Amino acid sequence: MRYCSTRGGVKGWGFREVLFSGYAPDGGMFLPETLPTLSSDTLRSWVSLSYPQLVQEVCALFIPDDVIPRKDLNAVLSSALSQFAVPGAVRIAQLGGNLSILELFHGQTFAFKDLAMTCTARLLEYFLQRSNSRATILVGTSGDTGGSAIHSVRGLSAVDVVVVFPRGRITFVQERQMTTILEDNIHVFAADGSSDDIDVPLRRLFADQKLVRNHGLMSLNSVNWCRVLVQLAHFLYAYLQLSGLQQAEGEVLPTLEVVVPTGGAGNIAAGCIVKQMGVPLRLVAMVNANDIVHRAVQSGDLSMAANVKQTLAPAIDIQDPYNMERVLWLLSGRDGVQVKGLMEEFQRSHTITIPDKLHKKLSSVMTTGSVTDEGIIETMQRCWEENQYLLCPHTAVAVWHHYHCAPHPGENRCYTATASPAKFQDAVQKAGLTIDLPENVRALANLATRYEDLEQDDNWEARLRQRIESISSIRQRGALFYSPA
Repeated sequence: MRYCSTRGGVKGWGFREVLFSGYAPDGGMFLPETLPTLSSDTLRSWVSLSYPQLVQEVCALFIPDDVIPRKDLNAVLSSALSQFAVPGAVRIAQLGGNLSILELFHGQTFAFKDLAMTCTARLLEYFLQRSNSRATILVGTSGDTGGSAIHSVRGLSAVDVVVVFPRGRITFVQERQMTTILEDNIHVFAADGSSDDIDVPLRRLFADQKLVRNHGLMSLNSVNWCRVLVQLAHFLYAYLQLSGLQQAEGEVLPTLEVVVPTGGAGNIAAGCIVKQMGVPLRLVAMVNANDIVHRAVQSGDLSMAANVKQTLAPAIDIQDPYNMERVLWLLSGRDGVQVKGLMEEFQRSHTITIPDKLHKKLSSVMTTGSVTDEGIIETMQRCWEENQYLLCPHTAVAVWHHYHCAPHPGENRCYTATASPAKFQDAVQKAGLTIDLPENVRALANLATRYEDLEQDDNWEARLRQRIESISSIRQRGALFYSPA
């Protein structure tokens, strides 16, 4: 199993090198050079697996035994997924009206990213301990990624994490889950602008290969292939549990529709990969008022709006869905030259028209919808009235599809719940609903905080670079920093 860049300039990398990277050196994103096919026999043999067991099987397909022995891999992943609030780390809620919700938010920060982030962090620790080296993680966040990254590596002796969040554009709980973590290896910055604005200097920092090598710089957002890899298990678990596979006979497999709230498009990219591996999925990417993915699928218009709109679902307030690059590469037949041209033009002009042939493939693989704040509120209210089940606003973006495009009788469908409503109390209140907050959420208001301000100007990339260099020089002078080279 080898990995290559979506822009064609890097091939033949191993899993360990990809794990410790952000963007590829040519500016692209890493994906496997080939994908395994999952047979009907394999899928049926996995039906009885728990979610943690399924994660182990999926990761073993992409992490060769000579990189991590299978016994070690199972132990690392089992340990990572053992501390979640429900048995098996995830749970399916079966509600009235044939509404099935896959709850992915039972980790420490109440967001689906805890699942993949915790696994990724433990894999990092596995390699760092064996090489007696260090790494510096740099993360820009629209709200949930930063907190999840911080909690997954807090206190680890071989890792520093630098997180930059958009000041005033995330919820109180999201912010406090980052700024109240005081371990020495945690460094938090509150920046002006949107999460898309933050991504611009971060991408340039990752393009500086000298900086990457000298300071072991890497990413833990869904730029990192390992994050997407673990998320493959979300779709497979939903399929195995909800498609009707256990009752189906013969080689023809039943289909499952999976509806995903979408921002940076990492989750929907994982769904596309699972579909290419032979699992019969119908994918629905639901967005809020930041509708770039919706426009891209509907008309081929991949263009950023003038500004990121602040909505009740802030974690998907994104106008640069960077994982769409992975989707386009897969659907183009792995055409790195075409994807390089398209994405470099998108970075320059913030607007491209997806070529007709590629757009037809995209629109055949997934459908989309866009939901207003009013639609989010109405969906939260209706789901509570009919089921006494409280949705977070992001999950409501997905479940809106249930009430407006109901499945036909006999069709199987799953909605992914990406966060707990406890993180979005303002949205709950605007819907006229109430929530009994967990104790650790209530406690956030009284905890001490630590973070630094980062003003958006011509020098903010240089200031962030200096801070990374300063952190690296302070932490165990003379330490060996991990370099994938």
